[in-house]
Amino acid sequence: MEDVIKKASVLIEAIPYIHAFRKKLFVIKYGGSILDNDQIRKNVLTDIVFLSYVGIHTILVHGGGPNITARMKEAGLKSEFHEGIRITDKETLQIVIEELEKLNDKIVAEIKELKGDVTGLKGHEDIVHVEKRKASKDLGYVGTVTSIDKETLEKHLKKGHITVLAPMGISSDNQPHNVNADEVASAIAHSMEAEKLVLLTNVQGVMRNPEDPDSLISTLTIDEIDNLIKLNVIDGGMIPKVNSCIEALNSGVKKTHIVDARIQHALLLEFFTNRGIGTQILKG
Repeated sequence: MEDVIKKASVLIEAIPYIHAFRKKLFVIKYGGSILDNDQIRKNVLTDIVFLSYVGIHTILVHGGGPNITARMKEAGLKSEFHEGIRITDKETLQIVIEELEKLNDKIVAEIKELKGDVTGLKGHEDIVHVEKRKASKDLGYVGTVTSIDKETLEKHLKKGHITVLAPMGISSDNQPHNVNADEVASAIAHSMEAEKLVLLTNVQGVMRNPEDPDSLISTLTIDEIDNLIKLNVIDGGMIPKVNSCIEALNSGVKKTHIVDARIQHALLLEFFTNRGIGTQILKG
């Protein structure tokens, strides 16, 4: 009986959060090796279907880097990166398009299996508008976001559909471009005035000491992040994640989160409990 009562208390704890977030938009970015893990993916998608059922609009931007790299290796092609961005020639671009479409179909099918209403957008719908990304080296067909067709996204969301988006963009001359998924998620969150931008990762969040699992920092401000970067507490792959969060906050997104997708029902625990389980980042 105590276990049953405990479950009821968890639901009661969630009520004010559900009330606060109903009809609001969450943009969630999901990629890397955690996207390729069947059990983690099912847990994440179950949480997203739950968000939909309680009236929260959700856009899921998925990556696909490991799948693209594996496919290129099969084709005898070498994956090349410059400043963390995949160099995308014509042959690579075709593989990127095909692999992202496969992943998009897979995620959409799994959400349907979980009884979620869902729309998959693969890039050719001309929702993410881009121009060729400038860098110290020619990156090929890599774009940087110039604008988002938010009206089309809003149509899907108003139908109550979870919207699953591949990070592909179209330039003014109708040329498809590969786009960084974090950038797409941040641009959509800004354009759609999202309540939250959430980056799913395979680490707990921002840690004061990566070797100490009890050193998770549950809440940070932009100023605190700047200081932690200077102190090398935030370094490596966490820097672009927190920078995406800062960019979103500066463009009007209310709150950002870095959440460990490996924790079962991580999204529900982060959004609907008093403490959360990841790092939330606020403007100040």
